[in-house]
Amino acid sequence: MRHGGEVAYGMLLDRLDARTAQAARGGDTRVRLVDTTMLYAPRSGGVKRYLTAKKAWLGENRPGVRHTLVVPGDRHEYDGAGRLSIYAAPLPFADGYRWPASRVAWMKRLLRQRPDLIEAGDPYTPGLAALKAGEVLGVPVVGFCHTDLGALAALHVGEWAEAPVRRRWGDTYRRFDRVIAPSRFMAGRLADVGVEDPIALPLGVDTKLFHPGDGDGEGLRRRLGLDSSHRLLVFAGRPAREKRVDVLIEAVERLGHPYVLLLVGATAGMAVSNRVLELPYETDPRRLAALLASCDAFVHANDAEPFGLVVLEAMACGLPVVGVAHGGVAESIDMAVGQLADQSTPRAFAEAVRALFSRDAAMVGHAARQRVVTRHDWDLVLERLCELYGEITGNQRFSRPMVAAA
Repeated sequence: MRHGGEVAYGMLLDRLDARTAQAARGGDTRVRLVDTTMLYAPRSGGVKRYLTAKKAWLGENRPGVRHTLVVPGDRHEYDGAGRLSIYAAPLPFADGYRWPASRVAWMKRLLRQRPDLIEAGDPYTPGLAALKAGEVLGVPVVGFCHTDLGALAALHVGEWAEAPVRRRWGDTYRRFDRVIAPSRFMAGRLADVGVEDPIALPLGVDTKLFHPGDGDGEGLRRRLGLDSSHRLLVFAGRPAREKRVDVLIEAVERLGHPYVLLLVGATAGMAVSNRVLELPYETDPRRLAALLASCDAFVHANDAEPFGLVVLEAMACGLPVVGVAHGGVAESIDMAVGQLADQSTPRAFAEAVRALFSRDAAMVGHAARQRVVTRHDWDLVLERLCELYGEITGNQRFSRPMVAAA
């Protein structure tokens, strides 16, 4: 663990505003956890849902923990419920994501929270600020690695960019006290660049919210102009290149009748066939759950996905999943709960879809639901995460649901 200098810390503490400093030194003796990341936007996916679920769960199950989110926004604002937004400029063509410019300013905001533990959800400005804040305060900083930067660099810039980006990525994550990854695949990628003992901790899902009983297959088909003969495949997510939506589109063209692909928020102006239907991005998780539960199967063609939280959400809604036998998604899917294509190509993916529906797809979907309930309910995942927090900090308030001290 790093230990910061008392002089540096004293100088920074002197700059705190009076109200925040008073609260920091007041009678609140709860242990303090701060989550910070720039991967938090109106159309964010799994990272935002993970943080939202964690905040709600901690509030119900860990009264001895005070949890604060420090994230980018369009203004400096505290919402009164544990979320502090810091102004950051929007990134062009980036689905509402914002890039914090000043590491020092971000660090000062973290210091004002007087955390006992910081979790950084990215290696960018917030992650680097978290490392510095942890050094100044002498508290542990956990890096939760949600993104494979080397793979993204190879896809968006060129294969030549992967090696230098991976080196920089590894250099950053080796500085954290502990590193958590959402899959064995990502933990292995981190170990390959020298990160010591990364922890593979798959994410979870709210199985009460994402549930088969909310589906209305007939109603959705009427809305889309389909009938009961159609087999409705669905993908929901951002229109990012790495999602390989083009593979899904070409696969459904190969499949032909009765297969139809529904893309929820995932097209971004790309060429779409007449076998593909579109709906806008769904921000309400309850409506998303009802939408997923109304379809026949979930499809996901990304072969380098770090985890794929929406896959679990679809499984919780009783859908079998067709994925690719590479990356984090492959760790959630097997023959019992779906079908894996050998590679992310239209031909292989179409064959995997046919293979799924040659079986009893409804029964496979039922097994998918049971798999999520028994392995991935947020209660199970977040209990394990809090055990890790307790081990890292030595503070039992993380690992035991103690009553908060007055």
